[in-house]
Amino acid sequence: MMVHSVFVYLLSVCGVLPAALTAVIQTQQTVLAAVGEDAEFSCQLLETKDVLQVTWQKISADVEENVATYNKYFGQRVNAGFTDKFKFKYTGLQNCSIVIRNVMEQDEACYHCLFNTYPEGSLSGRTCLRVYELHEPVLDVRESNSPAEWVVSCSATGRPAPTVTLSVSQQHLNFSQYNTVSVSNTNATFTVTTTAVLSGSRRNSTQVGCAARVLSAPQIEVIQVIPEVIMVSAVAADDDDDDSTLIIVAAVVVLMLSSLSC
Repeated sequence: MMVHSVFVYLLSVCGVLPAALTAVIQTQQTVLAAVGEDAEFSCQLLETKDVLQVTWQKISADVEENVATYNKYFGQRVNAGFTDKFKFKYTGLQNCSIVIRNVMEQDEACYHCLFNTYPEGSLSGRTCLRVYELHEPVLDVRESNSPAEWVVSCSATGRPAPTVTLSVSQQHLNFSQYNTVSVSNTNATFTVTTTAVLSGSRRNSTQVGCAARVLSAPQIEVIQVIPEVIMVSAVAADDDDDDSTLIIVAAVVVLMLSSLSC
């Protein structure tokens, strides 16, 4: 989690910027969350101040909305219209964190934490929420016209457009003829499909993998096993060996019966 120090200047009651009085607030610069997950924001005031209240605001399209407050005397409060979406995780006048439940696209915005101090005024930290969507990739492996080649295709859907990467467990096998196609869907997601040809001698079973990633979020990977190739000549040789063994056994039996009859 990226952490940065935000330097803010105190404003006087009349809105005039005073002399260079500063304080440091530690917070996340950006929070990544998948659609349907919870997102947590935290702010910590690194200098000891007399804080009366911590206020959380949502900043979207230059509109400021007060979401929740934690007051020194009256405790915590989530404002009307946000009670189903926001909750406090930790309440403190020097360190405070809040959680957005079940994040959706409309929750993507920047959020301010305001430390209302006495007598200085308000100190502010800023965190921006980036919402992404990523579904499990679909991997398809099929034989090509050549016995030593397989066509591997993988599709992943997400927002923004995901990165799709193919891999193979055996080092002497390699991918070639890569082709990647991105399709924009009506729900603002993108479906990215990468296709490649896997070639090389394959005597043992092979694991083919496909990994999909959006932004710097954790990747989702699926794996498919291609069974080993059994050479026809080797099978034929085994059959010939079995036939020879049967002939030898039959000859021995005939000789034993002949000796007994004598």
